[in-house]
Amino acid sequence: MRAFFLKLAFHLFAALPLPVAHALGAVLGWLFLVIPNKRRRTAEINLELCFPEMSRGGRQRLLRRNMIELGKSVTEIGVLWTRSEKTIRRLVRRVSGKDKLEQALQRGQGLLLAIPHLGAWEMIGLWGSLHHPMTSLYRTPPMSQMGKLMRATRERFSARLVSADNTGIRALYKALERGEMVAILPDQVPSTRSGSVFAPFFGIPASTMVLLSRLAIKTGAPVMFAYAERLPHGRGYHLHFLPASPDINHGGIESSAATVNAMVEKCVRAAPEQYQWVYKRFRVRPAGEKAFY
Repeated sequence: MRAFFLKLAFHLFAALPLPVAHALGAVLGWLFLVIPNKRRRTAEINLELCFPEMSRGGRQRLLRRNMIELGKSVTEIGVLWTRSEKTIRRLVRRVSGKDKLEQALQRGQGLLLAIPHLGAWEMIGLWGSLHHPMTSLYRTPPMSQMGKLMRATRERFSARLVSADNTGIRALYKALERGEMVAILPDQVPSTRSGSVFAPFFGIPASTMVLLSRLAIKTGAPVMFAYAERLPHGRGYHLHFLPASPDINHGGIESSAATVNAMVEKCVRAAPEQYQWVYKRFRVRPAGEKAFY
C-alpha cells in the first residue's frame, strides 16, 4: 500500500512543470516545519552542532528555509526522473567549473566525482551521464518497485549502476582505468566500521567513508566535488564543479578523509539551506561519546 501511494505521488509530481512542483514542495516543506516530526528535530540538532556561532534566531530562519528546500527535493524527483534529454539540458541554467571538469578528464586517469547531498544531487548524475560515461554504486531500496524505477531512470543516459559490494567496487576501478567518471556520495555514514574512519565535519568527528579516499590514493585519479543549486521559483539549476585539493590523493586514509569532509563542508557553506540536514550524519560516535540523536 505504501509503495502504491509513493508511485501515485511520483507520477503526479512528474506530470507537473518544475515551477509548480517546487511550489507544491514549498507547501510540503511548511508542513514539515509546523507539524512536529523526527526529521525536523534531527535538522535542529544538526544545525545547532554545525553552526554554534549562529544565533538561535538565525538557526531558526535557516531551518525554515531548509524545510522548504526539503519539500522541493521530494516533489522535483518526478520531474528529474522522467524528463527528456532536451528538458534536462534546458533545466540546467548555468554550469560553473565545467572547464575544470573537462581538463581533469583529459588527463586520462578517469575522474572521481563526489556528490554531497546538497541541492538536487540527482541532477548532477543526470547531467554528468549526458556528457560522459559514468559508473556509480547502487543499493536496492526496501521497496523493490521503486528500486526498479530508480535504476531505470538513473541509467537512461550513459550512467551505469553497479552493486554496492566487492564486484561493484572492482567495476569502479575498471571505469577509472577506461578514463571514465565514477560518482560517489561522500557524506553517507558507512554501514560498517571497517569502511570508515572518524574525520572532522564542521569541527565534529564524523564517521566518514574511506572508499573515495582509497580510490583516489590508489589510482591517482583527480577528484571533483559537485552540487546542483536549486534556483528560486522553479527556474532550474546552477551546477557547480569544484576541484578537490591534491591532498585527497596523498598521505594516509585519515588525512584524505579529512580533506573529503572539508570539501563537503565548503560546498554546504555555499548553500546551507539546501543541504540534507534531516540526515543523522553524526549518529555513529567515537567510543564513550554520548549520542546526539
